[in-house]
Amino acid sequence: MNTSAPALTPTTRTLAWCLHLLIIGLLTLAAGRAVAGSQSHAGSTVAAAAACAAVYAAGPLLPSVRRSRRAAALWLAAVGVVWLVLLALSSDGVWVAFPLYFLQLHLLPRRAGLAAVTATAAAAIAGFAAHQHYFSAAMAIGPALGAAVAVAVVWAYQALYRESEQRRRLIEELTATRADLAQAQHTAGVLAERERLAREIHDTLAQGLSSIQLLLRAAERALPGRPDAAGRHVDAARQAAVDNLAEARRFVAALTPPALEDTTLAGALERLCSTAGSRHRITARFRLTGDPVPLATAHEVALLRIAQSALANTVSHAHATTAEITLGYGDDHVALGVVDDGTGFDPDRPPTPDPEGGGFGLAAMRARVHSLGGALTITSTPGHGTTLTARLPLTPTADSTPEARS
Repeated sequence: MNTSAPALTPTTRTLAWCLHLLIIGLLTLAAGRAVAGSQSHAGSTVAAAAACAAVYAAGPLLPSVRRSRRAAALWLAAVGVVWLVLLALSSDGVWVAFPLYFLQLHLLPRRAGLAAVTATAAAAIAGFAAHQHYFSAAMAIGPALGAAVAVAVVWAYQALYRESEQRRRLIEELTATRADLAQAQHTAGVLAERERLAREIHDTLAQGLSSIQLLLRAAERALPGRPDAAGRHVDAARQAAVDNLAEARRFVAALTPPALEDTTLAGALERLCSTAGSRHRITARFRLTGDPVPLATAHEVALLRIAQSALANTVSHAHATTAEITLGYGDDHVALGVVDDGTGFDPDRPPTPDPEGGGFGLAAMRARVHSLGGALTITSTPGHGTTLTARLPLTPTADSTPEARS
């Protein structure tokens, strides 16, 4: 079968049945006119029409005709031979040539189909002229025009089918691309949420647990000689656990951190310094510069978390005695600075992140700042303290992505 032939669809099935009915109708008409006209070869004509119908009907029933081009060509040749017999017996057989055009163009390759149509049209013209015992141009017009119409219709249909197939493939590719894009967006969303939770866990729970651990160690050192001091450390540890439990519930629900509720960012940072000074052996101070302006919640959350993480690192790793947090408002930016007098480190060789020892803080800070279109700078020298500065634009940049609320 022609490999370029369209696959069967409801429309093509309907057209095929119309072609079947047309051929059977024309064969019946030829046999009926032979009987009604009392032609001398009426019996032979009816037999030829019946044989043509039988050979034609065998084609759709044979699977090989639908699958093999060679089998389809042999079947068409058999139909054509029987049709030529009918045409030799009756001039009415000329009308069967028209549906044969469509059959040949549909089942054969383009060149072979065109050659078969031409031969069929020539046989129809010659057969009809032989029955009329003369030839005129008018006799050639009908079969030739029918052949031209069949060629135009079939080729146009095949062109439309190819275009339709191209569009179908494009739609399938588009659908597949949209599915891949949706999957990629879902994966990106999952990774973004995982990164958000990782940052929140590091800046709240992990730092809180580290603070509780330091307080409990201090309480352990104070026992048994200074029970009052140990009790204060235990109370501070218990309060830190309460605060971090509230933080955990807040960031799981994606709400504003408790530290920012009913207060400004400056107030939250001042409270952070006061809490750190009361819980640990460090003097933490807060300083505000510039004229405060309202900030987006994402900016406030990011700056608060950075300050919490930086101050926790100062307490846990830098062994500093003093730390100062500065919140400065400029014309087009807001800056957070954290300065301590701790042991410092080499910024070119930051601590390697480790599940046991930590080291994820700096990476989390950079991720927060970069997600909002800002910049993070760190200046430190071993033995001479550390200065950390986070700078965010007051107006979000076009390529920044809003930080999820904690």
